[in-house]
Amino acid sequence: MPHRTVHLFQKGLGLHDNPTLLAALESSEVVYPVYILDRKFLMSAMNIGTLRWHFLLQSLEDLQRNLTKLDSCLLVIQGEYESVLRDHVKKWNITQVTLDAEIEPFYKEMERTIQVLGGEMGFDVLSLVGHTLYDIRRILDMNGGTPPLTYKRFLHILSVLGDPDIPVRNVTAEDFQRCKPPELGLGECYRVPLPEDLGIPQESRSPWRGGETEGLQRLEQHLKNQGWIANFTKPKTLPNSLLPSTTGLSPYFSFGCLSVRTFFYRLSNIYAQSKNHSLPPVSLQGQLLWREFFYTVASATPNFTKMVGNPICLQIDWYQDAERLHKWRTAQTGFPWIDAIMTQLLQEGWIHHLARHAVACFLTRGDLWISWEEGMKVFEEMLLDADYSINAGNWMWLSASAFFHQYTRIFCPVRFGKRTDPEGQYIRKYLPVLMNFPSKYIYEPWTAPEEVQKQAGCIIGQDYPLPMVNHKEASDHNLQLMKRVREEQYGTAQLTRDVVDDPMEMGLKRELSEENSKKGKRAKNREQT
Repeated sequence: MPHRTVHLFQKGLGLHDNPTLLAALESSEVVYPVYILDRKFLMSAMNIGTLRWHFLLQSLEDLQRNLTKLDSCLLVIQGEYESVLRDHVKKWNITQVTLDAEIEPFYKEMERTIQVLGGEMGFDVLSLVGHTLYDIRRILDMNGGTPPLTYKRFLHILSVLGDPDIPVRNVTAEDFQRCKPPELGLGECYRVPLPEDLGIPQESRSPWRGGETEGLQRLEQHLKNQGWIANFTKPKTLPNSLLPSTTGLSPYFSFGCLSVRTFFYRLSNIYAQSKNHSLPPVSLQGQLLWREFFYTVASATPNFTKMVGNPICLQIDWYQDAERLHKWRTAQTGFPWIDAIMTQLLQEGWIHHLARHAVACFLTRGDLWISWEEGMKVFEEMLLDADYSINAGNWMWLSASAFFHQYTRIFCPVRFGKRTDPEGQYIRKYLPVLMNFPSKYIYEPWTAPEEVQKQAGCIIGQDYPLPMVNHKEASDHNLQLMKRVREEQYGTAQLTRDVVDDPMEMGLKRELSEENSKKGKRAKNREQT
């Protein structure tokens, strides 16, 4: 007998490659497409900031428009998810609830709660994998029930499993026509709220607009340039280009507006037609596999987003310094390259991956020796593409607490930005207070003579802060601290040690080799003179 189904949208905010929604439509006489806007759950589980709220609401509006085109509607119901489900299962005589299977602890707990509720109230629960390339459980089973802790081991498991499942077909109007539509007028009763309805500030300057429609358009634009796709190499993208030199698709993957499987297979088609193309880990497909790697490890590692109780993470006695953390968060470190990045993050909700590396290294092992958990929380709130697994995994990586072991390689908050943007255009855009500084001084404005500062209309220490640390002294000191930690906790460090070069490591190698080359030339010139 066909079901009366509530399909719960969570992160899969799109209609392409949506296996759970397709299964709901194929097994039901009526389907209620529902998004439960549980603000308490969203804030406690994901700490969503203003820009992410705007992106989410835009994504829901887009989903509503796309469902309307298929003679259906999106029902956004505000309230605590268990009580909302309980009420509407009764009201609509529901016999099935469908939802995507997710790996985060809070979503797993939600699914368990819904399973228990189904047993109590007499409805079936169906959950299918839609947000990852693979069913993560298969990867764990293939590795003996535990997550592969190195990328090399992870790729070996995937080579045994074979390619991911191909994307399912798009949902069509015919799928909805086979089912009765929800009662007339329900869409008006359960409309997508406006930001002001939720008390969210209206200003949203992010160039990223939420939704499946926008995500698919961005995808098509990138796929038109097949040469760029084939030759994409992550370390060669520019951290301070004024327009993204990577795809900028990550927010759409994070919210499930774009299917990773769709992107994976579109890339496969392009690679098949190209004689020469980049390979993992630095290729675009390699980036999707890094995402999958972190999802896999996070799914089966206790306390993955914390240091204490996390078995793969070094236990480090980080400094607790609220004032220094605040300066970093609010772009007041006195290092223009770092402050420009943090300003872009605050204003737009996105920064280049190498820019993320720079500010994360500065906060943790490089300069301030403040816990990666603190930085992770700021990124979780600010980044449009913030993601439980990837955010925590990257912060452990960048702080050299797990996964990354070339801890002696530290980003210089002056040289690294200057290498790719010697004129400081990025700094001038995001820190207009320094706009008039000569390029010679813009990365180190405190070294400019007083007369130059006056002419630039910015006195350092008055109009823009002095550097909060001496980078050379702080990084040298922290390097010794990290060396001691890793010697004392050698066993833990080895758990995630890999021999595969990561894009970050390769980028650092290039930066350091260029810097060493310059030092060598300078030394040779001195000898000649």
